[in-house]
Amino acid sequence: MNLKRIFDLLFSIAALILVGWIIILCFIIASFETQSNGIFKQKRIGQFGRLFTIYKLKTIHPKTEQITFFGKYFRKYKLDEFPQFYNVFIGDMSIVGPRPDVPGYYDRLIGEDRKILELKPGITSEASLKYYNEDAILEQQQDPILYNDSVIFPDKVKMNLEYYYHRSFSVDLKIIWKTIL
Repeated sequence: MNLKRIFDLLFSIAALILVGWIIILCFIIASFETQSNGIFKQKRIGQFGRLFTIYKLKTIHPKTEQITFFGKYFRKYKLDEFPQFYNVFIGDMSIVGPRPDVPGYYDRLIGEDRKILELKPGITSEASLKYYNEDAILEQQQDPILYNDSVIFPDKVKMNLEYYYHRSFSVDLKIIWKTIL
């Protein structure tokens, strides 16, 4: 077991202990608001292009497809991401690494960009910090999918490739510190 995995394991255990009560409370609220199981599960592209199931709190009502009242706050304060500490605990994700995406993006990278797939996806990264308000950015675009595919995603790939070449424990700690601040 390498240093990064040991750190991820210890950090995720500490985080689950510290914020477990918040996850449970938000799960109850999300279950009530969405009138369904408050956990959202989705297949994402993981390390080496393998699919894994990511866990988040539901923020969208399944019938109306609208963001719920509390879902807006869960997203704004990233509370919907807290269940991903479980993903880190079981080894599907890391604390720091490229954010996992749905099939059709990272799994279609070519050439040198495919090196990103050697990394475990993470809860936070320089790219996720830069695009913390990605939903708001995309809402302002006339064609959000085109903007994502031609501007945001290529920039994330560039930033994640930069991380690939310069990753270290100290870089991870700096990214975690920026995320907390």
